Amino acid sequence: MAITLVTGNANKISEFRRFFDELDVLNAEYPELRSDDPAEVAGTSAKALSENLGGAVVVEDSGLFIVALKDFPGTCTKYVTGRIGNRGILRLMKGVSNRKCFYKSAIGYCEPGNQPVCFIGVEEGRVAMSERGKYGWGNDSIFVPKGKNRTYAELKSGGEPGRFRVESIKKLKEFLASRDN
Repeated sequence: MAITLVTGNANKISEFRRFFDELDVLNAEYPELRSDDPAEVAGTSAKALSENLGGAVVVEDSGLFIVALKDFPGTCTKYVTGRIGNRGILRLMKGVSNRKCFYKSAIGYCEPGNQPVCFIGVEEGRVAMSERGKYGWGNDSIFVPKGKNRTYAELKSGGEPGRFRVESIKKLKEFLASRDN
């Protein structure tokens, strides 16, 4: 079954292509709900896009949630990273001993006339003390997955998705496969 992923992010497209042989991509701008819940953001966007486009769509929203910063930047991760970068996030963490954080991915799937279905993936970790590594994108150079000593940017050499996104993509794939049976 072909799915239509709505995104302009080449990295997300590459990650989804690892799981779906048939992937249609639509690079379209769309308004996003301001919410602290990525599932609400992805679901609302998927619903609006499916109605406007007249077909089933997939939207993914993810973010880095830093516990000591009250889950900031969260759903605003792309915006914040674009404005202050990883170095700015590290400056906000200067002197903070609680470096716990998590990545959260929410995939919204919706068909016209239906309510969206959301699939969540979460991975715990900590914020590194400095940027490390040359692979990956976004906050990969400051995210150390739980149980590891290296950042995603040090661990990822082939652009493989993080476990949080793998989890949500697999849930979507299972959902779609169960509907085909």
